[in-house]
Amino acid sequence: MTERDVVLPGGLDSTTDIIEVATHAEDHGYDRISLPEVTGRDGVTLLATLAERTDRIGLSNDVFSPWGRSPAVLGQTGVTLQELSDGRYRMGLGTSSSDLTEKWHLAEFDRPLRRLRETIDIVNQVTSGDRIDYEGEFFDGGGLKLRGVEPAEVPIDVAALGPKAVELAGRFADGWVPQLFTPDALADRMADFRRGADLGDRNADDLRVAVTVRSCALDDAEQARDIAARQIAFLVAAYGPYYQKSVASQGFEAETDAIQSAWDDGDRAAAVDAVSEEMVDGLVAAGTPEDVRSTVERFEAVDGLDAVRVGFFGEMTADQRRWTVETLAP
Repeated sequence: MTERDVVLPGGLDSTTDIIEVATHAEDHGYDRISLPEVTGRDGVTLLATLAERTDRIGLSNDVFSPWGRSPAVLGQTGVTLQELSDGRYRMGLGTSSSDLTEKWHLAEFDRPLRRLRETIDIVNQVTSGDRIDYEGEFFDGGGLKLRGVEPAEVPIDVAALGPKAVELAGRFADGWVPQLFTPDALADRMADFRRGADLGDRNADDLRVAVTVRSCALDDAEQARDIAARQIAFLVAAYGPYYQKSVASQGFEAETDAIQSAWDDGDRAAAVDAVSEEMVDGLVAAGTPEDVRSTVERFEAVDGLDAVRVGFFGEMTADQRRWTVETLAP
């Protein structure tokens, strides 16, 4: 049976709001909650807090940057959060973006897939209790191992869009976390994930694939779709090149070109107008409760999918998020 998760939005007003969303999701039977870490609150502190404030729901993050923490610190983080949560934690990693890497972490965005792969390798060494011993292009050396805390299995989920990154997730990680895919495009990309699992001599069925579906359920379907269109335009035009390339490759090249052109010209309204009805229908779940449930069910029908992660749109109110969570409760 496909699981359902909730992805916390960034930029909530307070830690109290974050705890409220998490406990509300737990109360409504969701399997896992994940939270972002970009330039706002520290994700580790929040996860430790949620480990104490919740009882059953799984805990994840979206995503820790391989430039933001060393692999050893990520390993320490993983085993500590497993201890605090009684084994409910899954670590989210990804290549991050050039903007975040260079303008926030003040590092060079160099060969991101290679750095991610080496980070995964070393995190696994640390969490297993082995002495670090690594020879790579970014990391070379070792000699120390965990002390004062028990090793623990820490599953790693990779957020990825393109074929090579998705193949890497299947080959080296324990799960894949995609977003902004139509169900058909997700099914096509699943082949890259399975190929990676085969290359790593692993069974793809043992790995967790959890797609993020940004969702907004309102009685006013047009209001929900307008909210969705504004978020899609922002993600395509302002969130780095990866989303634009991925969405364009799904049959929306004309739309993404128009969105980017209008955005670059400073015409935000025209950028939103360039988001087609087909993009809203395929990439997200927005409309009446019945519409949203139907869209999520189309994603759940994709072969190989283990979970739908219910995400939100940035301008949604707390009440709109609560109603959407209740609408899509397992």
